[in-house]
Amino acid sequence: MPATPQMLPDPSSLIPASVTDFDADASGTTLAGSKAWQQDLKHAIRSVSVLCERLGIDPQELKCSGSPAFPVLVPESFLKRMKHGDRDDPLLRQVLPVSDEEELVAGFQADPVGDLHARTENGLLQKYNSRGLLILNGACAVHCRYCFRREYPYSDEPKSLEDWEPAFAAIESDRSLDEVILSGGDPLMTGDSRLQQVLNRLERIKHIQRVRVHSRLPIVLPSRVNSSLLKVLTSTRLQPVFVVHANHPSELVDDCADSLQKLVRSGIPVLNQAVLLKGVNDSFAALSELCLRCVNLGVMPYYLHQLDRVSGAAHFEVPVEVGLRLIGQLREHLPGYAVPKYVQEIAGKRSKTPLVEKYT
Repeated sequence: MPATPQMLPDPSSLIPASVTDFDADASGTTLAGSKAWQQDLKHAIRSVSVLCERLGIDPQELKCSGSPAFPVLVPESFLKRMKHGDRDDPLLRQVLPVSDEEELVAGFQADPVGDLHARTENGLLQKYNSRGLLILNGACAVHCRYCFRREYPYSDEPKSLEDWEPAFAAIESDRSLDEVILSGGDPLMTGDSRLQQVLNRLERIKHIQRVRVHSRLPIVLPSRVNSSLLKVLTSTRLQPVFVVHANHPSELVDDCADSLQKLVRSGIPVLNQAVLLKGVNDSFAALSELCLRCVNLGVMPYYLHQLDRVSGAAHFEVPVEVGLRLIGQLREHLPGYAVPKYVQEIAGKRSKTPLVEKYT
């Protein structure tokens, strides 16, 4: 069933009355250039009616869910990349709640990838060999309707640095780990000062060599990529790797393209992972343009994910056979480095499962 409102925090509730408090250091000083993204987040769209009104679309024609349990959240920057009046816009489809979400479909569940079983400490998932994953922040800047963690119990995760210490200690005690993945929600909903503190703590763990940031904010809230963030990510001894999430070429334009180039030009390796989604990118034209646009911005296509079968997302599922055909077409027409790996995450597996190998 869809998430209950209390399970997924409303980002507006995480932004205090004074936005300068959101990213202040211990002395209360706000890091330079850190306010814009918080202001952009405060002005994000939070209702179906406003979203449709801004796009000139009648919500009744789309069979929208008027008061979805998984709330609407769409930043202005992402909205501006949608085509006015287009009910089939691929960006709109990713964020618009429709009545199909309310259908119960066999095989679709609250925790499709086994996150809760992999949770070894509050905030720490150990799903993969040599890597630990921290649920650093439960909030996002956009609510994608296919989100595989839309029902994750974020309220149970650590809030203060002191609360995080058992997770850090567990990473410290496991010398098989050499990389930490910062995930969420979205880890960049954490302010730069707190992010710096987390990295400082990870730096003290000698066997950790890399930190990987998985974030959709450079795509949907490009103002988050500012000089303060880049300084935090490039001043650590840990090798940073940045993984963004874009599904359609129309996402990778204007201020989004600028944010990605800032990351790339800072020297951080940037990868993109997409999800294969019906009505969004389930065509050769969409996927090939997405891959080439990524490469032209210096972003390497990384994964094309088969949809995680989370409750409420069945209407997005594309048959694996279609995905295999699309990947085959990409291989025929694009340079090898521009073709992502087509994978599926299976609960309990210690790595992604390449679907090409599994089905051919």
